[in-house]
Amino acid sequence: MCHSFSRASFALATLLSLTFFERAASAQDAPSAPTIPTETLKANTATKGSTDIAKGGFVASDQPKEDDPHQVTDFTLAAGGLFTAGNARTIALTSAAKLRLRRDEHQFSTAIAANVARAGKKDEPTETTVENYQGLLRYDYFLDDRVSLFLQSTLRRDRFQGLDMRLNVDPGVAYYFFDTGKHRLQGELGYDLQHDVRRDASRAQSVPEGSPPGTPAPPPLDKTRTLNNVRLFFGYENKLRKEVSFVASFEYLQSFEDYETFRMVGDVGLKSNVADSLALATTYTIRYENLPLPNVEKADSIASLTLVYSFF
Repeated sequence: MCHSFSRASFALATLLSLTFFERAASAQDAPSAPTIPTETLKANTATKGSTDIAKGGFVASDQPKEDDPHQVTDFTLAAGGLFTAGNARTIALTSAAKLRLRRDEHQFSTAIAANVARAGKKDEPTETTVENYQGLLRYDYFLDDRVSLFLQSTLRRDRFQGLDMRLNVDPGVAYYFFDTGKHRLQGELGYDLQHDVRRDASRAQSVPEGSPPGTPAPPPLDKTRTLNNVRLFFGYENKLRKEVSFVASFEYLQSFEDYETFRMVGDVGLKSNVADSLALATTYTIRYENLPLPNVEKADSIASLTLVYSFF
């Protein structure tokens, strides 16, 4: 029995040894698999097995990145004119330039404008019928996305309003209800210092109606006048469509010393692009002054059609 157990153990050992050597030989004969870089093992399929054309009833598309309202460079030139010849001769020119720069919390704005017109009949000299020049400088410091502190100064010369110069200095606070770079609504409240230098021809006063014959005319008005006003302003700009933009503004100034002395300025404009940087603009401006100089109308309005070129 002992010999039988020894023979069985020897046979089992022999079988295990043959199996081990057979597997070792097979492993040596088979070529080794090449090492694959880890990056090659990542999934890189051309499709995930599903294509979503419409999501929630709308076709998905890439939206253009919205302009950053904290980084703005806006410079435009505008010019227009009217010319007639023959029995009536007319020449009218209007021009303007505007610049707005914003870098984070700092914003600088400037603008200039001129309107000039002359008219006359055939074989007669032409006369000036419109002549005004305007300029603006402004600095804003933004406390946050909605509130800014500003200092603004405007200068105006208007022959037919009787002004050699009108200087306005306006510190105040502005609140932006929204300002996305393409869509803006703002309100402003502040103080206005107004200093007028009057034309000599506009200072003369007429004899009051109903005065007895021979009553002398009142003395001329002062050459200069300074007013302290409260200033209220609203401005709106819409550039949601690439081809069309709309602007509107309203300004109201009320004197502290005399509540019957106030003036208003309203402005509305529509601009439509005819090329990438060229647009056709229609604007209308009305100025109303409750107590103007003698022989000066209370309201002045200007409507113009101009070509506008945008550099940025």
